[in-house]
Amino acid sequence: MAHKNLIVCDEKTLSKDISGKIYIVTGANSGVGLETTRQLVKQGAHVVMACRRVNAGEEARATFKELKGTSEVMACDLADLQSVRDFVTAFKSKHTQLDGLMCNAGMVNMENKPKYTKHGFEYTWSASYFGHFLMTELLLDVLKSTKESRMAIISSVVHAGSPKSRPKVHLDDLHHKKRKYNNFEAYGEAKVAVVLYAKELAERLNGTGVTTASIHPGWARSNFGSGGSFLIRTIMKIVQPFVKGMTDSSAEAAQASLHCLLSDDARNHSGAYFSQHSVLYRDKECKKGGWPMQSPNPNAHDMDTARKLVKESYKLVGLQS
Repeated sequence: MAHKNLIVCDEKTLSKDISGKIYIVTGANSGVGLETTRQLVKQGAHVVMACRRVNAGEEARATFKELKGTSEVMACDLADLQSVRDFVTAFKSKHTQLDGLMCNAGMVNMENKPKYTKHGFEYTWSASYFGHFLMTELLLDVLKSTKESRMAIISSVVHAGSPKSRPKVHLDDLHHKKRKYNNFEAYGEAKVAVVLYAKELAERLNGTGVTTASIHPGWARSNFGSGGSFLIRTIMKIVQPFVKGMTDSSAEAAQASLHCLLSDDARNHSGAYFSQHSVLYRDKECKKGGWPMQSPNPNAHDMDTARKLVKESYKLVGLQS
């Protein structure tokens, strides 16, 4: 039974014929990414599944055989900048159109000690923000040449924090090397960066026809926590039966992503934050979510920080601004 506050796409949006349109979904082999992909293919689209584990992507893709649209799997590890570049090169060698880029993949370092990529990026930030930043920037030419294209990126309720403690982007320490490390603080800060990036990109792309969005998909029942320590895995297993009534299926959690990719109304709110309901919001007025919704975190509206973040990100990923 669906949660009483679940927000769902309208029938018009989920019955659109999107044959001939091309989408990229990162992390498309499981969870919310898989269900987002499934619905897009069901409605006739061609979806490029950007997956770190190609075999898992192919197994997921095999479940689409009876659906109207088509799909393909391409390798992409968002924690590896060269892998992202290789993915974009491979995509552009086959496609000259991109109707929607769904930056769905993300993770939190479940070990509460710093973990860095070979590029020196904190791992949670790399998978949640920097990898998607590089992918998006390298695909902007294709997005801008495709009529009414869209880019959406997954944030989290965690970015909101609480009235007493709001996460913010620390421009002087994006890789968490100067502070005592806390994995969920890193996750929250990365998700603030995601909201800021969607806003900055909307500002930058104003007039081009490309619209953007950041999304909290809700508390999805997924494999979150599976990569953590034995203690974390045990705790997640114990609490799972008790939180079922507060969580959503992956298909339900995909609703916000589908709304941002397909609905007519979403294009009227470029740069906005779209949130499914969540009991995890510390601000009571946010618990029911909203499409769109005003983030309660003032740090997620700081456009000066957003522009500085993008400028610094260009340097860090090796792009010229």
